[in-house]
Amino acid sequence: METREIIKVQQVDVGYEDEKVLEGLSFAVESRRVTVILGKSGCGKTTILKTLIGLIPPLTGDVFFFGEKVNYYSEECLKSLYKRIGVLYQGSALLNSMNLYDNIALPIKIHFQHLPVQIEKEMVHSRLKQVGLGDNAKKFPSELSGGMRKRAALARAMILDPEIIFCDEPSAGLDPITAYGLDELMLKLKEYFGMTFLVVTHELRSIEKIADKALVLNDGRLLFFGDYRDLKNMSDPFIDDFFLKKIG
Repeated sequence: METREIIKVQQVDVGYEDEKVLEGLSFAVESRRVTVILGKSGCGKTTILKTLIGLIPPLTGDVFFFGEKVNYYSEECLKSLYKRIGVLYQGSALLNSMNLYDNIALPIKIHFQHLPVQIEKEMVHSRLKQVGLGDNAKKFPSELSGGMRKRAALARAMILDPEIIFCDEPSAGLDPITAYGLDELMLKLKEYFGMTFLVVTHELRSIEKIADKALVLNDGRLLFFGDYRDLKNMSDPFIDDFFLKKIG
């Protein structure tokens, strides 16, 4: 399966104003792969994700999307980027005042205000069908189970046919069976539609199932980046402890 470099990070420090969380990050994210970000609680996994999607500008260093350097202080640059990426937030971030149709159509209305209504309908119903919610367009988030809300949020993240989808703890709060179903869905989307995922997670079952590439954080730095199979063969006390569930 042919891949290409979607994200390239070069010597990036991330954090909040004067508080540096991680430093010296360099890695690349390939298309048609699931890359997982691993590490113990509070190590900076979500901070990296927030930095990449423009919620927190990097403190130093350069980030490239699709071969072009991202200017995180330019509204025009970020608007262009948001048309090409999707985000599945940890709490789903669905708007309770809107039904599923309107939630999922929201990115269309923001970025393509004059799109014909019929095309919008086709896009929304297609995404709902792909995530197994084809008959739920008129339901509100409060009427759905936790797993259904995650699937709806994934449909919204997919709505503009993004080149990469960022997922922040997609299995958080889900029972094992529902979490397994969500993992299966991501793998099918990767296989059949060539989708790319960057996933923040500490769920060992999900990691084992979905990971092609792994990025491991420890003590404010990047400890490992590469094929997940190579990670499992790596001899390191931190990694050994992580997979023995001594930390998380």
